[in-house]
Amino acid sequence: MWKKVLLWVVIGGAAAFLAAQLIPYGHDHSNPPIVKEAPWDSPRTRELAVGACFDCHSNETIWPWYSNIAPASWLLYGDVSGGREALNFSEWQDNAQALGAADAVERKSMPPKTYSMAHPAAQLTDALRAELAQGFKNMAGQ
Repeated sequence: MWKKVLLWVVIGGAAAFLAAQLIPYGHDHSNPPIVKEAPWDSPRTRELAVGACFDCHSNETIWPWYSNIAPASWLLYGDVSGGREALNFSEWQDNAQALGAADAVERKSMPPKTYSMAHPAAQLTDALRAELAQGFKNMAGQ
């Protein structure tokens, strides 16, 4: 009895997983052209931002292999779309963005822990976090 139930659960799960692959959301992995890059205060600030921020906050996203498999593709696409909308280092608008980025880094809300766990360059020590935040402040003239 339990074997039949388990078999049907496995078959149903596999069917749902395969059906999810047909949903087109999350399949667009385009990187639009760079319109206006941020006015970096130093190559070091840019280097830290590339490691900790660029995958979600630029038009230079590196899409990992699992970004092609639902439901991971849905989550990653949503994160990148939302990140680019909130702050995009490739479509720079004004220095207020740099102050917002500095604040997020200082409050440790960015980069998110879920991102940092999978990306060693985003694992900022307190010293690196302070350096990146100060670089953002410098970009804003503060």
